[in-house]
Amino acid sequence: MKPNTIPNYDGLYGDLSARHSGEYIFLELIATRSQTFDWNIQPHIHTHLYQVFIIEKGEVAFQEATQTRHIMAPCIFLIPPIQLHGFTYTPDVSGYILTISENIVEDTFRTSKDIFQTFEKIQILNRFDDELSFDGILDLTKILEKEIFGEQSERKAMLNAYLIQFFIQLHRLAKHDAFAKSDSRTLGYFRQFQKSIRELSVTKSIAEFADELNITPVHLNRICREVAGKSPLELVHQNTINEAQKYLLHTSYSVSEISYLLQFEYPNYFARFFKKRVGVVPNEYRRQRR
Repeated sequence: MKPNTIPNYDGLYGDLSARHSGEYIFLELIATRSQTFDWNIQPHIHTHLYQVFIIEKGEVAFQEATQTRHIMAPCIFLIPPIQLHGFTYTPDVSGYILTISENIVEDTFRTSKDIFQTFEKIQILNRFDDELSFDGILDLTKILEKEIFGEQSERKAMLNAYLIQFFIQLHRLAKHDAFAKSDSRTLGYFRQFQKSIRELSVTKSIAEFADELNITPVHLNRICREVAGKSPLELVHQNTINEAQKYLLHTSYSVSEISYLLQFEYPNYFARFFKKRVGVVPNEYRRQRR
């Protein structure tokens, strides 16, 4: 039987008692922690931490909320807070994991919205060239390692400078993404809309979402189609499906309990909604995936 809650770590994977400050930053070799768990990191989330996985060698099966992808090194994964993720590594894996509090990222890029918004979703980077190379990121990672564990004067200021370089390089590698192709104002509206969807506690109409942003529903629709290629309602429904799949695959909640958590009035309404978009009813989806 799977647990009724998705594992949520305030600190590093497997450390249930960790309580870290808003200034937390840590770097470790992938093998250091992963081999302790037989190279299998179960799906989990970090509420207030960003993580960057720089994989130099080996292969990884990367598990998101609804799918598993097999990626060969060299590759980089950037995982923002609240995003479900898990890894199964081959034993020959090598590379680093950078873990950093969301406070540091937000403070560092408060005036650089394009960069900050690039990392609002999971990024998988595995296309490199001479100008934007994997080795460049790896070199910056090793510089960060020396500064994190060193005792030099003005350590905090220097660390901040290197982090800016590091994340700008990641942003450049990810700039083909739709977020980087839209202007900052559009992205700001879109990000606020996404946040409202994730934090939704009562059912809202698209007009109500738009009203919260002080824009019209037509404007909101144009923004969503420009950035994500979908209508606002499609994005709301997709978020609901993602949450449903996460609960079905990673908890033992009943379908009735999940329908309640997702604010459906009746379980059969939820079942019809789910089948229309996924192709099978919730229980069948759970059975097939397990």
